[in-house]
Amino acid sequence: MDHRLKTIVKTLHPLEEQVIFKYKKVDEISASGLSKDLGYDEGQANKIIEWLSYKGIISEVFRKVNVFYRLTEKGLDALKNGLIEERIISLISSKKVLITDLSKELGVEIKDVGKAFGNLIKEEVISLGPSKEIIAKDLEKSANYKIVKKLLSRAKDGDILEDDLSKDELFAISSVSKKKGASDTLFKVIERLDLKFEFTEFGLEVRAEYRNHRFPKDRIGKLTPEMLKNNTYVGRMFREYNIHVLPNKTFIGRANPYSEYIAKVKDRLVSLGFEEFDGPLVESEFFNNDALFMPQFHPARDARDVYYIKKPNSTESLPEPYFSNVKSTHENGFNTGSRGWRYDFNESISKRLVLRTQGTVLSAKQLMNAKNPGKYFGIVRCFRYDQVDATHGADFYQTEGIVIGDDVNIKTLLGLLEIFAKELAGATEVKYVPAYFPFTEPSIEVHVKHPVLGWFELGGSGIFRPEVTKPFGVDAPVIAWGIGIDRMALMHLGLNDIRELFTHDIGSVVLRRGR
Repeated sequence: MDHRLKTIVKTLHPLEEQVIFKYKKVDEISASGLSKDLGYDEGQANKIIEWLSYKGIISEVFRKVNVFYRLTEKGLDALKNGLIEERIISLISSKKVLITDLSKELGVEIKDVGKAFGNLIKEEVISLGPSKEIIAKDLEKSANYKIVKKLLSRAKDGDILEDDLSKDELFAISSVSKKKGASDTLFKVIERLDLKFEFTEFGLEVRAEYRNHRFPKDRIGKLTPEMLKNNTYVGRMFREYNIHVLPNKTFIGRANPYSEYIAKVKDRLVSLGFEEFDGPLVESEFFNNDALFMPQFHPARDARDVYYIKKPNSTESLPEPYFSNVKSTHENGFNTGSRGWRYDFNESISKRLVLRTQGTVLSAKQLMNAKNPGKYFGIVRCFRYDQVDATHGADFYQTEGIVIGDDVNIKTLLGLLEIFAKELAGATEVKYVPAYFPFTEPSIEVHVKHPVLGWFELGGSGIFRPEVTKPFGVDAPVIAWGIGIDRMALMHLGLNDIRELFTHDIGSVVLRRGR
């Protein structure tokens, strides 16, 4: 008998033996089949298939990515309470309604009502009158939302397979589903890889040889202390071990170039006399936005740009007198000489919890305890709902900081920006661009030129407005910046894609940095 065949037969794992005994020559083998036929859990099934493939006993004969649609929380809500389009139609059929009253009448967020209203306008189901009243045109015209309603009912019994959808159903479900960031849609797109295997010629030989051996069912695969103590191993056959199987590759730890770079930036700022600050990943909207003079109706505070915390969704209290001062600043300008934003400030919005979207939140908190003169910085992780590409990530690091002093000015700020752009990022071409931020005036963006990606923004900066500093009792000028560490590292390490900062192939990054 072939030595390899003999070795494999004698060293088969009990779970592998079950597969070889259960399946015939022409049977298809899959993870889902193992779970159904042998009661394996998903992890066991995938592991057994991996083992059998590695030994050459089975080989892949079929591969397909199946797409499924699963109800999200919004989908479950729509299933229970009806689609928003459906509820709008029901409402305007019973009484005259202004568009401005829709959200309140339905008890639904403005952005969700706006999206549904836009769909109905587009499909010419409704129109808008001269006084912003909603006019019903053809309430039976929208086929799309009716199809979606049927799909919701269908999905309550389980995920919907894309292959089972008609052309019209696929068009309808595609408009209300996402693969990532599906929390604001009705369906989440799920992809599952369907793999099927069959016995190889060698596998059939293993199968035949195994059946001829008829190993005892109580063969021991693992000798335990209890067996030695109780002598229960005596007279039983042991499963042989294959000492020729290669061990798993050992990945030896090494310093991560990105971590080293962050440490370098910290060391440089400390050498300039800065004190480091830090804070939690979860912040109240008060510090994340309100304290930075961002009005509560600012588009950057939309749910499509911010990760809101589900539980707990708000903080119990906000620090006084700072909250009252910031509230007055928004409503009437406080003692800043400004007129403020002139709207009714909502405390409940201020208390909502979010993953911080910018490092400037820590600068605002630092103003409560800052000294004059004083220099402070932090290297902090931020979260935004951005489309991931070569220069953007859904989460990223910023170096954030402020300098307080009676003599600081725009020249001081430009000097710091040059250190970031030229010394730390390694850029040779730099330009400063006028910008707008609600919390600084003047405001400056620093841009650098990448040899492959071209010009991109490194970060924003400026001098804090009185509307930011005076509510915290600071009268001296304060310069502030928020620079993307990821983008600085992209330049410094010679990379062409921000995602390469998080690669497991550390060696390739080290080599590129050395060029």
